[in-house]
Amino acid sequence: MPMMNPVQQFRSTEKKARFRSPSFFLRIILLAFFIFTPLLFRSFEVLDVVLKIIIFSALVASYDVILGYTGIVSLGHVLYFGIGSYFVGIFMGKLGWISYSHLALSFLIAIVISGILSVLIGLFSLRIRAIFFAMVTLAFMEFAFILSSQLRSITGGDDGISFKLPGILAVDYNLGRFLGIEFTGRMVSYYLILIVSVILFLLMLRFVHSPVGRVLQSIRDNEPRSIALGYRTYLFQVIASSFASCIAAVTGGCYAIWVCYVSPDSSLNVSIMVDVLLMVIVGGMGTLYGSIYGAAFLMITRAFLPKLQVLIASILPGVPMATRLSERWLFYFGLLFIIIVYFFPKGIVGTVQEFFSRKKNN
Repeated sequence: MPMMNPVQQFRSTEKKARFRSPSFFLRIILLAFFIFTPLLFRSFEVLDVVLKIIIFSALVASYDVILGYTGIVSLGHVLYFGIGSYFVGIFMGKLGWISYSHLALSFLIAIVISGILSVLIGLFSLRIRAIFFAMVTLAFMEFAFILSSQLRSITGGDDGISFKLPGILAVDYNLGRFLGIEFTGRMVSYYLILIVSVILFLLMLRFVHSPVGRVLQSIRDNEPRSIALGYRTYLFQVIASSFASCIAAVTGGCYAIWVCYVSPDSSLNVSIMVDVLLMVIVGGMGTLYGSIYGAAFLMITRAFLPKLQVLIASILPGVPMATRLSERWLFYFGLLFIIIVYFFPKGIVGTVQEFFSRKKNN
């Protein structure tokens, strides 16, 4: 067996440690939970929240590729999410091409257009300072939002597009019962999106741990040094931005498949970009897996905190003060966010990793 050089030895040791770490087993448990959720919970509300966590985990991870691993601040990443959503909606709804081949084609076109658009924006603005790039991407997203509202004949305007899915993906499709569980088109869509999201995560992991990913992290940490070493940094940043935009387009298409609806507010609203930023901050930048915890925090609190009003009103029906306090669920959401940021300054995953790193060194 040939001798390994120091770099190969380091990578081999790193890979072995990765598969033996407690975090690896936690990821396996999370994956198992996502797999068995439709079988354990009959409530559509729970299924809806869990799948949105899965979709937004992939979207936030794609944003983390350019922000956490590359150091690029983009405020228009949701533009590509919207492109993916709209192409699925237009093909299935407006054009009425309800077939598996046309569904796959809508994804392919969305990926290609997102990649090309990202390259053009990057080549145009990434040579300038980061704040300029952030403003340019935000302007493009706002332009797309306005365009989707005005082009009613294509996008459905503010009313959006409702559509049906082909074959076994259709909401009303019933595959029958197995072991007392009814398998429907919703469950097929759930598992299809889960498989796609896992593949996207594996692609992103491969990307950030590839030689290109190492260069991107070097650019993030010290761009002048990377330039001095001979790297054309803006080209690497364009590659990262283009890769992340293609991932975002796929997640947008998956989201459209799940809700069977697309509109400017559901796919291109700036509030979605704010949510993505919050998820990255909560989960931890430059961790990739932090996107899962960030998405879970936001989706769970947003779905279940408003129910506090009903719960408290039923427990304390004669206490109007308690009811009034429970109505302010956004206040509690903000309070939870502040607490997490205070106790986890590098995000949940980043702070935990730092804690175990210090413990190991000591």
